[in-house]
Amino acid sequence: MKLESMNVEKKPKIMIIPMIDIIFFLLVFFMMSMLSMVVQKSINLNLPQTATAKVNVEQTLPISITSDGTIYVEKEKISKDDFRRRMEIEKGRNPDLSVVLRADSKSEHGDFVFVLDQLKSVGISKVGIATESKTGQNQ
Repeated sequence: MKLESMNVEKKPKIMIIPMIDIIFFLLVFFMMSMLSMVVQKSINLNLPQTATAKVNVEQTLPISITSDGTIYVEKEKISKDDFRRRMEIEKGRNPDLSVVLRADSKSEHGDFVFVLDQLKSVGISKVGIATESKTGQNQ
């Protein structure tokens, strides 16, 4: 009488469904983490704080005003005399130009109004004002 072995060898199976789940999880994780990585094309300022600001990740032209009244377009320092001409050039490149105005909380109100007035005279009406939420995140 021949006895059959109790050790039955099973062929190994590749479980592809859990591997696909892990790949999708990693994909979603990296996509969500990329949303918080926004390239800031302007200088570092101490922005005013607000509790109701919303984040807008739209492609815009950042204009910064430092506490001493210096104006920067992106990271380029611009004099008040050349500011209007630079905005006319930017408006010519992109007629639907959006601007984010970043003013240091210690900057003069007159400098802020000067920039707004120049933007209006050039015809740029899409102006956002950058603030910092009370948690410390730029808005």
